[in-house]
Amino acid sequence: MSRIGVIFKRELIGYFATPIAAVFIVIFLMLAGAFTFYLGDFFARGQADLLPFFNFHPWLYLVLIPALAMRLWAEERRGGTIELLFTLPVTLWEAVVGKFLAAWCFTGIALALTFPLWVTVNVLGEPDNGVILAGYIGSFLMAGGFMAIGSCVSAMTKNQVIAFVVSVVVGLGFVLSGFPLVLDFFSGWTPQFFLDLISSFSFLTHFHDVSRGVIDLRDVVYFLSLIVFWLFATALILEWKKAE
Repeated sequence: MSRIGVIFKRELIGYFATPIAAVFIVIFLMLAGAFTFYLGDFFARGQADLLPFFNFHPWLYLVLIPALAMRLWAEERRGGTIELLFTLPVTLWEAVVGKFLAAWCFTGIALALTFPLWVTVNVLGEPDNGVILAGYIGSFLMAGGFMAIGSCVSAMTKNQVIAFVVSVVVGLGFVLSGFPLVLDFFSGWTPQFFLDLISSFSFLTHFHDVSRGVIDLRDVVYFLSLIVFWLFATALILEWKKAE
């Protein structure tokens, strides 16, 4: 755990040592605010909640998190620093988990900086703050899912642009898997249980209830399992690449 902590600290400080932190946080806050107040009709709805804010998070994360995750391993492989990393007294799993936690924590910091919206809705009305807190927890878990996918894809290639595009496509598949656009493609030739299985992988299906204050253990397990699966895949890919 101490070695994971060292990698975590090194990576997290690295974000703030470059313009990446400022650019990501500013863009995230600007887009979150614009979507909430303009596309989400925050004031016109006349309701004291943050649903217009949380409803756009899957689409924000779909683009912004791959942009952050694409450098996790692709940059290490392109610059040759991955060989140096593995000569240090750390295991592959410690490196994978440490880098992922740093990126996830950085995303959490950006999410936490949206607290003025929470303050605003409390000034304007009397919201259910438990529901809002559940929305933040669900959003953070979903961000971890996107980040784990991005980490795995980044380990596959040295090209950050390719890592970004592929991460967006894979993430879009998880977002849209519960939509008729995807289900209709399978509905004519697959059994119902398979359609239900595909639908159950949708980020929106699991995030929808959490953002409304219903924290179901199944939704939490889904996101945590998704993170573990993609981190395991990341480790396998790096082990395979290291043997080349």
